[in-house]
Amino acid sequence: MQADTLIADKAYDAQERVLDVLAKAGKSAVIPPLRTRSEQRSWDRQLYKARHLIEHFFARLKQYRAIATRYDKTSRNFLGAIHLAAAVVWLN
Repeated sequence: MQADTLIADKAYDAQERVLDVLAKAGKSAVIPPLRTRSEQRSWDRQLYKARHLIEHFFARLKQYRAIATRYDKTSRNFLGAIHLAAAVVWLN
């Protein structure tokens, strides 16, 4: 992973499989802990709010049928369709 920080939801709150592996790689994790965790750990709430914006942007992109079902055969044309749809979403 090229990024320094992983932002994920509570489903990825697995100590051995996710958090320890990221810590060994020198990466930080912004994952809220499960309520059932015996030892609650801290996490950056402000950075986690940015995940909300990204999720909603992808949901808006998937409203375009050609992107949701990937009509284009080549990756170049698919990326062009994503750029066009992203521009329309940004302008609205």
